[in-house]
Amino acid sequence: MGKSKKLLEAFKLFDEANTQDPNKENFEGTAYPKELLYAQRMTDTLNEFEPDASEALQLTARCQHICRWEIPRESYEMNRVGYLKWRQELKKFHAEKSKSILKEVGYDDETIDRVAFLLLKKQLKKDEETQTLEDVICLVFLKYYYEPFLVKHDDDKIVSILQKTWKKMSPKGHKAALSISFSERGKELVTKALN
Repeated sequence: MGKSKKLLEAFKLFDEANTQDPNKENFEGTAYPKELLYAQRMTDTLNEFEPDASEALQLTARCQHICRWEIPRESYEMNRVGYLKWRQELKKFHAEKSKSILKEVGYDDETIDRVAFLLLKKQLKKDEETQTLEDVICLVFLKYYYEPFLVKHDDDKIVSILQKTWKKMSPKGHKAALSISFSERGKELVTKALN
């Protein structure tokens, strides 16, 4: 699929912003800025899952966590209410950050507003692209972050997280998720969560 010049420029600026992430993640022997690696995984997963995604959806996937470290989880109460508030603030923050970059690149208001709409996860289950974005987010979690997560939490918490993740996904997302290869324990907990 051909990428427009504007899209590639936006990707470059999103990636430059995410390169500033002080948090590192090791992958295949290389340390990457955490959100840069996440953004690239989002793009790769979207390309696999929905190869004909609109330009707005491609942009959204790439900037979904843009500069996330600037609003640390610790700056909110460490409970469910604090967590939900943090997530809401992040969505607005990502929408604002992406807006200024997309303006700089020369995107029209319609595209910029659509990216913000998707970043704010509006009309999940009703809007096809919001749903596709959610599926991709869940698939990236399951493919790259689920196994490391397993070692940090007990089975009940994992099962609960898997059930919540599953609920957010579409049947197409479920099918893609079931094709991911998990460890024995990973597979066991997925099976438990789905039964």
